[in-house]
Amino acid sequence: MTEMLAMIRTLGDQLRWASDLEVPRIEPAEDVLVAGMGGSGIAGDFGAALSWRSPGRVSVHKGYAPLPGWASRLRPTVLAFSYSGNTEETLDVAAAAASDGLSVVTATTGGRLAEMSADHGWPSITVPTGLQPRAAVGYLVGVVSRLLTAAGVVDDQRTALLEAADLVDQAATEGSETWVSASALASSMLGRISIIYGGGPISGTAAQRWKTQINENAKMPAWWSLLPELDHNELVGWETLPSLTRESVGVIALSDPSDHPRVRDRLEHSAALTEYAVPWLAEVRSVGESDLARLMTLTTCGDLVSWMLAEEAGVDPVPVETIEKLKKLLVKD
Repeated sequence: MTEMLAMIRTLGDQLRWASDLEVPRIEPAEDVLVAGMGGSGIAGDFGAALSWRSPGRVSVHKGYAPLPGWASRLRPTVLAFSYSGNTEETLDVAAAAASDGLSVVTATTGGRLAEMSADHGWPSITVPTGLQPRAAVGYLVGVVSRLLTAAGVVDDQRTALLEAADLVDQAATEGSETWVSASALASSMLGRISIIYGGGPISGTAAQRWKTQINENAKMPAWWSLLPELDHNELVGWETLPSLTRESVGVIALSDPSDHPRVRDRLEHSAALTEYAVPWLAEVRSVGESDLARLMTLTTCGDLVSWMLAEEAGVDPVPVETIEKLKKLLVKD
């Protein structure tokens, strides 16, 4: 079960690879639409988080065609990401984008998406193979950051990629502060459904990543929510079953300096108001100067927690057998 840990520990080198990447020339764009699913699609969410200060817009499409209605008017550049190259939803969106005459750029290890790129003459980046898609997040986030720079949506991210790489390496080292914190947190989360809260573009995107990594690596249910929105609904959801939720659920809050100051106030008050019904297990704070580095340090901590949860539960974090069974059933339909 150390195979997943070995993959996590490649994140720094993945980011360095992206910093040295020769990016194909693409036209400037005010709107970018990233299409992808699962471990590939979350690169789009990271790209949107990195662009939150930018006047350009990065949207994420997770699903089949058609493209959103605004795409026919605003003509976004479509970034189609599929690590395997065979994700049927992404292939469907790429084909629809081509039919609509939109600019398409792809990132993949091969498969049908690489074939489509060659057939249509789309700019394409070939990503190194050999990982689970979710473990290739450094490659894919690196690629999306470089492509968004090429499109003029975000500033040059190469320095940020190198900063993130060094911090990720430090965090994934056994005995590091992040490692020790992740270990304690995993122990406290074992046997509980994990609820991950974020409060802004960086911490919220990381919360989504934590949730999906706990799902796929630890094979455990988890969900994520965002402040301040959750204070308008989820906050009262703890009232009716406190004897159940106290024993079976735990909240982890992620925070980042970019979170609005009122989110800090809401976080503290929300914890105080609900601690009778659900334990707030920890707050994890980002580390780093750049948005990308802070996002990746939160991501690395979550990846370690998910692997450690799997270890403690005696679960192999690498295979996703139920997802593979679903794919085979869909082939038969």
